[in-house]
Amino acid sequence: MICRVRVHLKNWLFSVAAVATLLASFTPAAWAAQQASSNSTTTYHKVQIDGVGVFYREAGPKGAPTIVLLHGFPTSSRQYEALIPLLATRYHVIAPDYPGFGQSDAPDPSAFPYTFDRLAEVMSDLLERLKINRYSLYIHDYGAPVGFRMMLAHPERLEALIAQNGNAYEEGLGKKWPGIAEFWDDPKGHPEILEAFLSFETTMQRHTAGTSHPERYNPEAWSNEFAHLAKPGQRAIQSALLYDYRTNVAAYPQWQAWLRENQPPTLVVWGANDPSFIAAGGTAFKQDVPDAEIHLLDAGHFALDEKTDEIARLILDFMARHSD
Repeated sequence: MICRVRVHLKNWLFSVAAVATLLASFTPAAWAAQQASSNSTTTYHKVQIDGVGVFYREAGPKGAPTIVLLHGFPTSSRQYEALIPLLATRYHVIAPDYPGFGQSDAPDPSAFPYTFDRLAEVMSDLLERLKINRYSLYIHDYGAPVGFRMMLAHPERLEALIAQNGNAYEEGLGKKWPGIAEFWDDPKGHPEILEAFLSFETTMQRHTAGTSHPERYNPEAWSNEFAHLAKPGQRAIQSALLYDYRTNVAAYPQWQAWLRENQPPTLVVWGANDPSFIAAGGTAFKQDVPDAEIHLLDAGHFALDEKTDEIARLILDFMARHSD
């Protein structure tokens, strides 16, 4: 009987010691150390660029080739939350917020010119500050006019181009664009176009229109975007950028000529059901870059939300063949 008690006591003491060891492994210091060891862990930063606080996400080994993710309207680098850790296992990833978007500062338009020229300059200045002089660009929506300006200004820095519903061709403009052209001709005469552009319904439709998998879209995405658009000063900021978008369409021939001349390795992963930038905008890249890889996906404007794994796989395969 005494022997059995000693055995039970010994087993109980061993169990207590094991639990104590396990608990010790979950101390804040130990947990932080475990997390810090992962290349896929995203870190969050904000730096001053010409007096404007610019926020960016970063992940992956800094010695690996860099992929810069340029976001669309009216979102931020937050749209890449799911993609970043999938790419960061092999690549250094930078995802910034433009001034006026996400966690970056939103200075008054009287102090900061909200043009795509200026956004591109800030993004290039950010990468220079981070000492990144060679990178691949992922362009989506507003990321296309920002990215093309960066490419034309510094062609030697581009390693590869990934376009996901980032338009550069008139044939890619959907049915809404003639109405927006009326706003370009007379902004004050067409306030209803700006109202529709910034409305909750339109913000939601940018995500859900054209999708066959609505369950893959987090409704917090458009709720948060609309809340951002409702902040003081946003109407003036977004009105300025919408008006300046006319310069992008005018620059399409210049961008296309640059593609023809430079022939960058190009991957197109396009949500083919996007009503804003239609599928023809994706296939048009073949006109100027015959070796471009074109993938039309059964998805909408924010194709990445419903095709995360497929797009990540296509990018990783493409980059493995085209990065230094």
